[in-house]
Amino acid sequence: QVQLVESGGGLAQPGGSLRLSCAASGSISSINIMGWHRQAPGKQRELVARIFGGDNTYYTDSVKGRFTISRDNAKNTVFLQMDSLKSEDTAVYYCNARQSPFGSGGSWGQGTQVTVSS
Repeated sequence: QVQLVESGGGLAQPGGSLRLSCAASGSISSINIMGWHRQAPGKQRELVARIFGGDNTYYTDSVKGRFTISRDNAKNTVFLQMDSLKSEDTAVYYCNARQSPFGSGGSWGQGTQVTVSS
């Protein structure tokens, strides 16, 4: 299991930006899928964005056009650039590494809190 450590969370105003980082203990080039998930109080953890198979990307509808996932294989790091933040983006954000898109498996980071408030 690869170890993942998230950073970059914090407080932002509506319309502001944050950049989350996920540092992996090993090479991410050997992992099929790297992704970001989030969990708000009272809700299930949801998939936010994924990067896979030759820099293909997926975004959940609520963040399309505002969030961008990217990776730097040389630094074994995955990023989530979050722009035009909304209050509903408030959640704990988790990095995930897995080989299959099914289920809740793979390796998870400890999470980083993102709070969007004026």
